[in-house]
Amino acid sequence: MPRFHCPLPLSAGLDVDLPAGAARHVQVLRLQPGDTITLFEGAQDGPGGEWQATIVRMGRSDVQVRVDQHHPTERENPRPVHLLAGITANERMDWLVEKATELGVTSITPLLAERSVLKLKGERGDKKRAHWQAVAVAACEQCGRNRVPVVHEAVSLAQWLQAQPQAHGALRAVLSLADGTQPLPSLLAAGDAGPAQPVYFLSGPEGGLTAAEEALARSHGFAPVTLGSRVLRAETAPLAALVLATA
Repeated sequence: MPRFHCPLPLSAGLDVDLPAGAARHVQVLRLQPGDTITLFEGAQDGPGGEWQATIVRMGRSDVQVRVDQHHPTERENPRPVHLLAGITANERMDWLVEKATELGVTSITPLLAERSVLKLKGERGDKKRAHWQAVAVAACEQCGRNRVPVVHEAVSLAQWLQAQPQAHGALRAVLSLADGTQPLPSLLAAGDAGPAQPVYFLSGPEGGLTAAEEALARSHGFAPVTLGSRVLRAETAPLAALVLATA
C-alpha cells in the first residue's frame, strides 16, 4: 500500500486535503477514488503509528482522503542515535541522510566543519536544510518508518557545543584516528543506561575533523572511538556507527 507523509493532526473519520507533494505523488501513481493509502504524521514526539485512508476526491492538483483506522505500528530503534556529521559534497550528503534515515537515525546535525567543502549560510543554508529534510521524508515513506528524523540547522561544532554543553545522560563519541581510542562497541557496552541510552556520534567531512575540533569535542565529553582497522569515507563512517549503535 502506498505510504505518504502527512504532517497534520489525523483522526478517524476526518476528511483531509493531502499536502501538495503527497497529492502529486498520488496522481503520478494514477490512484483513483476508493483506493486505500497509508498516512503517517511523522513527528518524533507525536502519537506515532500510521493511518489507513481512502481517496474520496481527485482534483487537478489536489487530493482529498478520508482517514480510517489507526495502526499503532512503530519501527524505531530502541536506542536514539543522533549524528553530528561534517558536511560533505552534495551527492554524498544526500546519500548519508537517506541511508541514515533508513537505518533509524533520530536526528542529523550537519556540521560546518573547518574542512567542509560546502559553506552554507543564510538562504542557501535554509534551502539545503529543507532539501535534506525532504530526503529524510522520502526515505521514511520508502522504508516504513512513521517518525521522521529531524535535520537540524547547519552549525559549527563550537555553536553546537555551546547549545548542548552537557551530555544529560547520553553517550558522546567522536571518530578519531589518534592514539587512545577505543572500539565503539566497547563504549556502548560500558554505558550505564543500557541498550536504550542515547548516543551522539561526531564525525568529520572529507579529510576529517581538525586536531583543534577533535580536542574541543573531547573537552566536552566526547570519547574518541574507532570503527576498526580500515579508514572509512566521510559518508560511510556515520552509517557504520549507526549500525553498531543499534545492533
